[in-house]
Amino acid sequence: MSKNQQFVRFDKVDKSYDGKVLVVKDLNLDIAEGEFVTMLGPSGSGKTTCLMMLAGFETPTNGEIYLDKNPISNIPPHKRGIGMVFQNYALFPHMTVYENLAFPLRVRKTSKEDIDKKVDKALSMVSLSGFENRMPGQLSGGQQQRVAVARALVFDPQVVLMDEPLGALDKNLRESMQYEIKHIHESIGVTVVYVTHDQGEALTMSNRIAVFNDGKVQQLSSPDKLYEEPVNSFVAEFIGENNTFSGEVSDISNGKCKVKLDSGTEIMANPIRVKSKGEKTIVSLRPERAIIDPQKGMDNNHKGKIEEVIYHGDHTRVRLDLLGNKEFILKVPNSSARMDIKVGNQINVGWNSQDSRALDPK
Repeated sequence: MSKNQQFVRFDKVDKSYDGKVLVVKDLNLDIAEGEFVTMLGPSGSGKTTCLMMLAGFETPTNGEIYLDKNPISNIPPHKRGIGMVFQNYALFPHMTVYENLAFPLRVRKTSKEDIDKKVDKALSMVSLSGFENRMPGQLSGGQQQRVAVARALVFDPQVVLMDEPLGALDKNLRESMQYEIKHIHESIGVTVVYVTHDQGEALTMSNRIAVFNDGKVQQLSSPDKLYEEPVNSFVAEFIGENNTFSGEVSDISNGKCKVKLDSGTEIMANPIRVKSKGEKTIVSLRPERAIIDPQKGMDNNHKGKIEEVIYHGDHTRVRLDLLGNKEFILKVPNSSARMDIKVGNQINVGWNSQDSRALDPK
């Protein structure tokens, strides 16, 4: 049986709270059955509003949202068959773990025997078998979050929505929970719509990521494509670390473009979003794509002055003044001890034009 490629569908959806400002603008977004899609963006970009409209806690101002081909804007939240996981867990503090998980099943008039089976199954899915009689206050933050995930899955929902669910956890626990949720998704294949402002989290967990800014999806792509091929400078800046140069295209030929920087120097770049000579552009380059002492054949080779050196364990982060950019970042692996990486030194830095992308200045 083929999967429905438009299992969740936002069709020309607008949302305004005051009748004047649109916080979501003309959103068209399809999510396939069984997919893990993350809505990623800064605060106020519209991502949580989209999730709340899908959950039924907000109503679109214009347009319609479909779930498995059925319009759902007029269906109340508890009748949508959607599981929800919040950042603050939202567990009932006066109920045991078992009672918290049984609650959505009792609302749906499930038999006692089926409730027992489903609670057992959901707890084993999140590695908490044997915790049925604990109270939420007796659990760690990570355990409480796993109970919240189990409760969202216990009634076999069509879709699970997760709103910044790992935001309250410390770094190590957050990372292990990312893998745990990813593995649960892979093993049961439920459709997940996830909201976060943490780009590392989005890259780790998702099949596809929708990058939001100012109420619109700037790019919807797989994590690798989003990182390697951002369509504009907002996406390039928001996903991962990025070095940028602004300038004007002085030549385009043979799949490369020459960009004259504001500092007057020319660099070679990959013309991703520029088409003709004279266009303004932002050239984007990931720190890990630039190297010290470039080999022959690299079509960008420039001298920079070291402004700052920070040791990071597996790599050293070097900040340079390079071609008028005083914030140019290099990441040098610590497998090779270098004596010349000292503040004030001049070093040669190079990169391939294919790795530096000429983008829209937006």
